[in-house]
Formats: sequence, C-alpha cells, structure tokens
Amino acid sequence: MKHDYDVVIVGTGIAGAVMAKTLTQAGKRVLMLEAGLQAGIALDNERAYKTYQDYLQTFYASTIKATNTPYPDITDAQSIDVLQIQQKTPYDEGYLVQLGPLPFASDCLRGPGGTTLHWLGNVPRMLPNDFKLNTLYGQGVDWPISYTDLQPYYEMAENEIGVAGSVSAQTGPDMGSQNYGKDYVFPMEEIPQSYQDKVWMKKSDNLKVDLYGRQYTIQCISMPQGRNSNPNPQYQYSGVKWDATDQKLKLTPATSTYEVVGALWNQNIGNRCEGNASCVPICPVQAKYNALKTLKKADTRKLDIITQAVASTLMIDEHSKAITGVVYKSYKEPNSTEYTTAVATGKIYVLAASAIENAKILLASNAANSSDQVGRNLMDHLVLLTWGLLPEKVYPYRGPGCTTYIPTFRDGEFRKDFAAWISPIDNWGWSWPTFAPGSDVTQAVTADGLFGKELRKHINDVVTRQALLHFECEQTPEPTNRITIDPQYKDQLDNYRPVIQYNASEYMLKSFEAAKTVSDQIFAANGIDDYTNYDAATDPDYVTYRGRGYTFRGAGHIVGTHRMGAKPEDSVVDPNQRTWDHNNLYLVGCGNMPTLGTSNPTLTMTAMTFMAAQAVLKQLEQ
Repeated sequence: MKHDYDVVIVGTGIAGAVMAKTLTQAGKRVLMLEAGLQAGIALDNERAYKTYQDYLQTFYASTIKATNTPYPDITDAQSIDVLQIQQKTPYDEGYLVQLGPLPFASDCLRGPGGTTLHWLGNVPRMLPNDFKLNTLYGQGVDWPISYTDLQPYYEMAENEIGVAGSVSAQTGPDMGSQNYGKDYVFPMEEIPQSYQDKVWMKKSDNLKVDLYGRQYTIQCISMPQGRNSNPNPQYQYSGVKWDATDQKLKLTPATSTYEVVGALWNQNIGNRCEGNASCVPICPVQAKYNALKTLKKADTRKLDIITQAVASTLMIDEHSKAITGVVYKSYKEPNSTEYTTAVATGKIYVLAASAIENAKILLASNAANSSDQVGRNLMDHLVLLTWGLLPEKVYPYRGPGCTTYIPTFRDGEFRKDFAAWISPIDNWGWSWPTFAPGSDVTQAVTADGLFGKELRKHINDVVTRQALLHFECEQTPEPTNRITIDPQYKDQLDNYRPVIQYNASEYMLKSFEAAKTVSDQIFAANGIDDYTNYDAATDPDYVTYRGRGYTFRGAGHIVGTHRMGAKPEDSVVDPNQRTWDHNNLYLVGCGNMPTLGTSNPTLTMTAMTFMAAQAVLKQLEQ
C-alpha cells in the first residue's frame, strides 16, 4: 500500500480505538486493520443499527447465553470460546491449543469493538500499592511507573468511557479520596445499588471475619461503572486534546454538562442504563460503553479502516531493526479458505489486538523478543464463586451484573502469603455457576416433576432468593504461564493459533482457601444456605489444596505476554509502551501490564493507551 500513513494500527478494540481517535484528532493519518467483518464498523448509522439488531436476534434465539454468543463466528478470524474448554489437557479444540496442566478459561472477541462488546463494564482503578507488589510484598514484579504517573491518564480514561460512580465511596485498604485529584468526581453519578445489595449490606457491612489468626472488617461499596447514568453537574471536562506546544495530552475544560454518549445509531437511545441485565454478552440499547463509540469520534477524514484483514507478521529491516510493514491476509468470505496477502506501511506501527493476538503476531515475526518475555507471564483473575439461597426474596436478575463490591481484601500484608482479591456482589443469581434460571426450570420439570402452579411457586421461591459472591483473585506473573506458536497448529489462513501452557501456583491456591473461609462467614452472618459445589468430575479447572477441592473460572481479564519494564533485559516495552527492540513499534493493551492487581483491567489499559498515544505523537513531531 502506497498511502502516506503516519500510523498503522492492528485492531479496533478499545486500545486501538483510543489510539486512532487521539491521533486523528491531532491531525495524523491512520490506517486500521481489523480481522472482523465490515458490518460491525459503526461509522454509518444505518449499518450500525442493522448490525446490532442482528447481534441481538442471534442472542435472543440462542439457548446458550455465553459471552460471544451474539457475535459472528468467523473461522478466518476465530475468537476464543469458553464453551470449548475441556476438563483434561492437552487438547486441540476450537481456536486455542491447550497444553495445560490446567486449561486457560477466559475468552475475548475478535471483531470491531473487540471485547468491550461483551464486557461487564466494571471500572475500578488499580491501587497505588499494586504498582510495587515486589517491593512491598515480595511477589511478582514492580511496575516501571507509579500510580501517580498514571493518575492523569486514569482521568482521561474515565472521561472516554464515561464512568458512573462515586469517588467518595471508593474506600478500603490503600483506597480513598487521596487516590484522586482534589475535588475530582466521575463524569456521571453512580448507578444505584440494587435492592439485593442493600439486603446483603444489612448484615455484611462492618462484619468482622477471622482469617489465619487475624480479623478483618468487611465493607460494601458501590462499583464504578462503564455505563450511562445521570451526568454529574460537578464534572469539569469535555474531552482529551493534544497540545502540540507542551507536547502533552490534556483534558479540556467543559463548557456545559458532561455529554452522555448513547447508541451508535441514535444519540437519543441508551442515555441511561435501563437495567436489562444482559450486560454480558450484549447491552440491547448500548447504554454500556463499547469501543466503537470512541472510534466514531475519530476524524474520519484522517482515518482508513480495512476489515476482514487478519494481521499475520511484521516486516523488519535487517540493519535498523525498524518495522517496515504489517503483512495481512484479506479473506473473501468469513469461512473461506481463499485470501489475498498485502502489506500495510506507515511511519509508526501499533499492535492493539489483544494480549494473546499481539504475542502471537510478535512470535510469528520473531520481533521484540530479545528479552525472551514475549508470550510469557499470561495472567487472569482466577474467579472462585460461592452461591446459596438467602432466607428472604431479593429479586436478582435485574440491573447491571454488579453494583456493589467488597474491597476488604484488595490490599494488605497478607499479599506476602496469598493473592489479593476483589469481591463483587452479583446481581444475576446463579446464572454463572449453574446457568440459572433456565437450569432451575429444567431441574424442576425433569427431575422433580413439577408443572403449572407448583412449578411457578417453586421457581418464585428459589430464583428470587439466589445469592452469588465472586472472589476475583489476582494472579501473579509466572514465566511458565505462556503463549507459544507451533507450525503444526495453524488456521485455514495459514496463520498460527495460540498454544497455551497454564497453571495455578500455590499462591493462588491458598487464596481460594482464604476466600472460601471468608465466604463461609459472610454466608453465616446473612443466614444463607450454601449450595456451592466444586465437582472434580465435571469442572475443567478443578484444583485441590490441603485436602480440599476448589473450582476457579476465568474472568476474561487477559493480561501479560508483552510486559512493560524499566530495562530491556526483562521486559518487552518501555514505560512509553514502545518496544525496546524496534523504535517505531508500540504495543498497547493489557499485555503491557506487569501485574494485574484486583481491578478489572480495561480502565487501566485505556489509561496506558492514552499515555502511549502521547508518546507516539511526540515521536511523530520529532
């Protein structure tokens, strides 16, 4: 391609979209390569509406409501599918090749907008202590930047996503108003905590629990959300602008109230969360943020997007080590073996695919890997679930998946011994562990023989009392948890498939024991009848620790694989997220995160992308 592009970006998820919007608004010419279908690109209102309605109809018609259910299943740009996770490794099913010893249990979406189409939308910040995990607790590694370094970019990310929440409510270990700027507020007011939350809080808030000889106080606080609520009249900013004189990105002062971004096809739809309770996998009205909202803000005069274009490898100059092009394969039909190969060229290149796809492209290109860290340190939140029946009806299955969480174990001296966790109080009953409420109806009809009034009475009694707690445990970086490639595992476009090696360390296993101990005390205080069941015969990620069994699930928080560091010997990118080995190649996304902390990673990744975009603009101006 002979177009004069300043930057070529691979991927249109939130990292790619933030990068493209920021660069084009600063006057730079950008080309984006997207592996998914053209119909999903939301720059045209009519097409965006039709595409999204097709997604919804697919979701409604499917009996399985998994994370990727509404979206196109493209053989030529395959997404990871959690429904293909098997109990025994190794196995070669679907997109991932799982070598084990445990299967990697999370997925992501390859397509326009990326995983933000099906994400839950929880956006708490990381904590200051998360950035110095090794120094404070002797675990993992430290970040080469501090919380203070990232703080202004957190504000940019919260502006972009349109975070709804209460700053004053964010209290807990290593938390509080000191983590935010003076008089800082979120763009929108908090989503109200659910009725169920308030029932939990009566006996859980300020509850004392004992763990390994120490006592902790349970707190229940509101969850910051990436979904629309009422604009906060005290919020001061309108957007992010590049200041060429100061060579910085800056939040610009607002002239009016924060402008809520509604549905892609109609600004008057989705201005408030309507409580549809299907945030995962799809918000029917797009009140929940997705990356296509950011992409639509880009200067389209400066932006070209090629869809059905699967990035394969990077071209590297033998002498300068500069990247000279991205080789991509364009398929004719979603499941066709026919494709053409082309090369996209620019001054600077940005891989913004995902932690898994970025690593795969780098490994296939023998790029950015002088440290031997590409693909290593794959992380996720390992989710322990506990569930039971409350003594009173709390009416779950309404509103966002989580409006309240427990921050008590996000930080503390215990991190020297076992992993920290965040605990969302789930609003969707037993849907995750048992596929309720559908499974409750099936059980009542087929096993218990209930019909008519007796069936309705039973469902009304059971489903309305369902309670679920998450314990999303921080996984530390382990070099043996990794992505590799192998010539015997390729897709029908002759691109590599990711080969995964994965396990849970003793540091993680002890956190499961600790979390279940805490859960037992919270359940007892609330009079919850515990129905938690971890089944060695059926659960893929069943583990044992000190004679007791636990099952963890993946959170979809895929982190690591090309981590940021202070020196090239042990990291892939520098603090600006430029690769140490190639001066015109940047990597953006969760793959840069050295450690995971206990927060959902999208907000942090977005903040890091603004930081990287600033570095790209500075380099282009040199």
